[in-house]
Amino acid sequence: MKFALFYEIPVPRPWTPGKEMAAIQNTVDQVVFGEEMGFDSFWTVEHHFLDEFSHCSNPEILYGAVAARTERLRIGYGVRLTPKPYNHPIRTAESVAMLDNLSGGRVEFGTGRSATRLELEGFGINPHKTREMLSEAIDHIVGMWTNDEYEFDGEFWQMPKRRVHPKPVQDPHPPIWSATTSEDGHYEVGKMGVGLLSFAVGVPPEDMIPRIAAYRKGQSECTKPKGLSRNERVVTFTMAHCAATNDQAFAEAEESMVWYPKKGAQIIGEAAGYIRQFDQGLGTYHYTEQSEQVARSGALDALDFDYIKEAGAAMVGDPDRCIEIAKRYEAAGCDLLFCLLNPYNMTHEQVMASIELMGKHVIPELDRD
Repeated sequence: MKFALFYEIPVPRPWTPGKEMAAIQNTVDQVVFGEEMGFDSFWTVEHHFLDEFSHCSNPEILYGAVAARTERLRIGYGVRLTPKPYNHPIRTAESVAMLDNLSGGRVEFGTGRSATRLELEGFGINPHKTREMLSEAIDHIVGMWTNDEYEFDGEFWQMPKRRVHPKPVQDPHPPIWSATTSEDGHYEVGKMGVGLLSFAVGVPPEDMIPRIAAYRKGQSECTKPKGLSRNERVVTFTMAHCAATNDQAFAEAEESMVWYPKKGAQIIGEAAGYIRQFDQGLGTYHYTEQSEQVARSGALDALDFDYIKEAGAAMVGDPDRCIEIAKRYEAAGCDLLFCLLNPYNMTHEQVMASIELMGKHVIPELDRD
């Protein structure tokens, strides 16, 4: 199993002058150090309007800065939002290919459709069309990457015959991934023949087992992969913090590792009210109802750090403890582990120390290539 640096770029209030800039610039410094310490790749979200939770709305500029300061580290979209009008397929094809050229062929192309009211409503997106939009967008993007000239006339986008420049460096194109949360979503990603980005927070590693089984079932039924080459790898996600002792790690991480899953459940639950306005039920966003019910019931208040520690719902502790939890992810079937190193309010110094300890002790125990 390999390890990836994963970022939301949170900026806690109060928003004092320079705080947002420091969060972004610290991310670049941490990623450069992460390459030195043996991390396989670096990925970020694309989020909009999510105060404190994520100030990473235009990650491609960040990717360019990272590409210029690294040599080996792969750079992943985790994810590029595909529904209309977040990102037009033409602009996505151009942007990803440009980054692939700039980085010397180090791009991982993750796709997704978003699941918060703030974003869906903010961009005026029909949530009942997002899965179809994602599917169509990927087809157009691959077509533009792999054909000298290309044209399309789809349900959501059209383009007369054009040459789209540049083309990616990787042959036939960068690896394609898609994100999901629900178990049926894992099955659908498998049927697409693309890599799995499984996003579930605040759950133990073993919760991945049925999700991966659903993904593998979908793979077995895939007759027409979305890309020209299949991607069968599995990524999952954990909050991560490593320190010299368990007590130190717990003390430094407690606030952030409780705040993040609570806030995530809240903003996903809020999407249910927006989706119901379309009078078509919740459809493929049915999982938002559970988050909505949990938030309304007050059950989120019961989520505490003791549960997160005991369940292994975060990779937090000294190196030995982090290795133990990482091995549980490996046993569940994970190929690449996204490590969210700053869920909310970790200091730059704490994150850098965690990267160093993981690089010296945790990564060598599992990444044996």
